[in-house]
Amino acid sequence: MTPEREAKIIRVLNNRQPDLAIVMENISDPHNISAVMRTCDAVGVQEIFVLNNVINPHRDFGKKSSASAAGWLTIHQFTNTQQCMEAIKQRYDRVYATHLGVASKSLYDLNLTEKVALVFGNEHSGVTEECLSYCNGNFIIPQVGMVQSLNISVACAVSLYEAFRQRNVAGYYNSTARLPQVQRQDLANKWGLYDMEAGEEW
Repeated sequence: MTPEREAKIIRVLNNRQPDLAIVMENISDPHNISAVMRTCDAVGVQEIFVLNNVINPHRDFGKKSSASAAGWLTIHQFTNTQQCMEAIKQRYDRVYATHLGVASKSLYDLNLTEKVALVFGNEHSGVTEECLSYCNGNFIIPQVGMVQSLNISVACAVSLYEAFRQRNVAGYYNSTARLPQVQRQDLANKWGLYDMEAGEEW
């Protein structure tokens, strides 16, 4: 491994956000999942939860568009909503779903510097009522056009880059590594930095 490659991997690990996650419920098009993965990698999201309790689990995530992203992420797959959402709520303080409802907030009113997971639902039917019952609230992305909807991958990108903006202002990037040391070392080993020792500061 070249020194440049090693430095890039360390820089990526230092910018990973252990308290920000994406949940995708019954997304039918694997290419949408792949596009979301690329955005997750771009803004430092490490954990992705893929819940399929209506459609069959995906065997892959669109090799053409995710080849450079899926291998850098930690992907959890579930087929049971309760098991998935309970696992998420154990790790994140707030869970928000994209859902148009009376009590829905604007994306820009959310505090995305918290330990937070964002839920995105099926392209046609949205987030299920069962999944919504586990969420702390709902949010919408403000729009002023005739068609009040965005593709799942676009909606996720808009949401994640708002999280990136808030977290960047708060100093969550390019500072002290935020991943727990054990997880950081495990990822370093997986990504090829086998010569790094678990206790070493890097």
